[in-house]
Amino acid sequence: QVQLVESGGGLVQAGGSLRLSCAASGRTFSSYTMGWFRQAPGKEREFVATINWLGGNTAYANSVKGRFTISRDNAKNTVYLQMNSLKPEDTAVYYCAARTGLNPSTTRDDYNYWGQGTQVTVSS
Repeated sequence: QVQLVESGGGLVQAGGSLRLSCAASGRTFSSYTMGWFRQAPGKEREFVATINWLGGNTAYANSVKGRFTISRDNAKNTVYLQMNSLKPEDTAVYYCAARTGLNPSTTRDDYNYWGQGTQVTVSS
């Protein structure tokens, strides 16, 4: 069992940056693959980024590739999402997720645990 708490969301102008954090409880954080998803109003929750348990294998949605970076610190039980060059279309609630598999996954249904989400709003 793992509990996830996101932080770092807020309001930022287009072109700005934010760093989201996701703090996980539990002693086995390092064995989980982690992911970030987002959900804009009226839309499905979509994949953003994922990272494997060691941090050496990552994947990104095409819409954020080159702008967002996912990383993790297993000593701190935390995963991060650095978001640069933000656009208004990045506005959404961002969710942290964990799955027990060793490999990264872009599929929402592969994830077992979810945080409550943090709002990111990008103004034009």
